[in-house]
Amino acid sequence: MANLKEIVEYLDSELRVSEVKDYPGAMNGLQMENDGNISRVISAVDASLAVIKEAAQTRNSLLLVHHGMFWQGAQPLTGAFFRKIKAAMEGNLAIYSSHLPLDMHPVVGNNVLLAEAIGLESVRPILVKDGWATGIAGEWAGSRDELAEAVKRAVGRDVQVCPGGNDRVSSVAVITGGAGSEVAKIAGLGFDAFVTGEGAHWSFIESEERGLNTFYAGHYATETFGVRRLGRDLAGEFELQSVFLDREGGL
Repeated sequence: MANLKEIVEYLDSELRVSEVKDYPGAMNGLQMENDGNISRVISAVDASLAVIKEAAQTRNSLLLVHHGMFWQGAQPLTGAFFRKIKAAMEGNLAIYSSHLPLDMHPVVGNNVLLAEAIGLESVRPILVKDGWATGIAGEWAGSRDELAEAVKRAVGRDVQVCPGGNDRVSSVAVITGGAGSEVAKIAGLGFDAFVTGEGAHWSFIESEERGLNTFYAGHYATETFGVRRLGRDLAGEFELQSVFLDREGGL
């Protein structure tokens, strides 16, 4: 068994959660405690009812997620939200969430790990805001189609491509999740291609008109990297088992 308080202190320090500005509903850090004893680390992208119920089947687990339980703000303890809390309490499950701190982390972050999985070279931070890089950029020597295949292999699913730019690609920006709205900014910085999770319909048109190749690789699929890696690292630090719960929604 490991001590929950020590694990939380480790995560808060490594992720620097107090320093990263995030959406109010993110509520980064420990979202639900248990009795203080942790026997296993379970990683997942979302703190959904299905994930919490499965994680709670093994008592004394820590569920480490990217999207936590409070995106809707204050809400009554009814319906699915009540069932989440009930399942967690019955299973003595603790829940820790990290959103933007995990996206932007230079070692275990979604952005940098996706860039590495794609095979980008000379990876560097871009779009620094409040001292944190919201994106990653790297070099690519090949065609647009070859890059699409590399992204597909990295995320394990088909990729929607907006072929707005040249067939040959040398510079690529990466922002995981729902960053399609950043196409104008990425194009303005002179990149040949942009890899993200998802975007609105208008982002495709904007990308095409600005001459940018944009790859929509799935919000969920681009954000599995951080929790997987962080879960493994945390388990190694505290000599625990680590499990990843895959709950792909297809978007």
